[in-house]
Amino acid sequence: MSEIEVQIPKLHPGQQRVLAEAQRMSVLEVGRRWGKSFLGIHVACQTAIEQGRPAAWFAPTYKLLAEAWREVRRIYHPLITAVSEQEKRLEFFGGGSLDFWSIEKPDAGRGRKYAVVVIDEAGIARNLQDAWEGAIRPTLTDFKGSAWFLGTPKGRNFFHQLFTRGQNGEPGWKSWRLGSVDNPYIDPAEVEEARASLPQHVFEQEYLGIPADDGGNPFGLQAIAACLGPLSTAEPVVYGVDLAKSVDWTVAIGLNADGAVCRFERFQSPWQETLKRTADLIGDLPALIDSTGVGDPVVEQLQRTHQLPLVEGFKFSSQSKQQLMEGLAVAIQTQAIRYPDGPIRNELEAFEYEYRPTGVSYSAPAGLHDDCVMALALAVHRLRRPTGVLLGWA
Repeated sequence: MSEIEVQIPKLHPGQQRVLAEAQRMSVLEVGRRWGKSFLGIHVACQTAIEQGRPAAWFAPTYKLLAEAWREVRRIYHPLITAVSEQEKRLEFFGGGSLDFWSIEKPDAGRGRKYAVVVIDEAGIARNLQDAWEGAIRPTLTDFKGSAWFLGTPKGRNFFHQLFTRGQNGEPGWKSWRLGSVDNPYIDPAEVEEARASLPQHVFEQEYLGIPADDGGNPFGLQAIAACLGPLSTAEPVVYGVDLAKSVDWTVAIGLNADGAVCRFERFQSPWQETLKRTADLIGDLPALIDSTGVGDPVVEQLQRTHQLPLVEGFKFSSQSKQQLMEGLAVAIQTQAIRYPDGPIRNELEAFEYEYRPTGVSYSAPAGLHDDCVMALALAVHRLRRPTGVLLGWA
């Protein structure tokens, strides 16, 4: 076979140091854009191509898996001898191979044997422990293989527990915490801009690799519990309303002058009944209602048909929702509000944030509701907002 030349991007000094210091089990808690995925690709392909042995790549979802799949094929395509799109398997000159697995199914890789496995985005893999202990770890037995766990942390979950094994000096384990600025190709000014614009706990987790105590919860579990109290019997002064969308609930929350929840309505009904029930509940009090999408004509009908001039609409954008949630977080963490145990607490505890390049995205996990959180946030914002233009008002 004639010599084949492949242009492989060079590892930056931090990646080279990690590679040189690696143990059998290596764990990286790193900030965004440090270069963890490229390091993982380098490790997996070095094993498959230079050593001619089987390697595997694991990711939390098929979407994340596909990014690495495309990148390996782009860089190493002259050395690939066989491609299976269905099995997500690449074979190389020399007999090595690289399999790609999604650990959405915890038995991914079961029955295979590998010389190295790379688990990318391990911080957000929901069933990492089951997948590692039940399926992935046994694949290393035949070759006495090695494993790499790569990710930006998301709380002190199983990924972080593996990180502490390296920090504690357990035999065969090594771990590193490295920030985004440790990548020499990242402009430090970009990181500083993120520091100035993001909540501190988000910045520390996403850019410094320091896991937040409560993972992806923006409020803090202890702070949520500290705000629990009985439903107030005082009269409300403002309302926040989140209108039902699809299978969601319409939730209306009234706050008294001290910030305690004194009215809590959660229901599902046809639109005309929802309109009447909401109008009867609010009466002549100030109210802030989500007017994004289907909520816009509802707010207009409440204002005109039901003659409720103090009803105002709030249009969600990524920026306005981030500001709204940060306002709710401050109210909870300073115990400026009170709410009863039950659906409100449950939704607050399940609520998550996810950092994205465009900002921080806030939502309930898949399959759960966030209607109570939205209504409470709207009520808090209406109670505390200064005179002037509403966030998200259009």
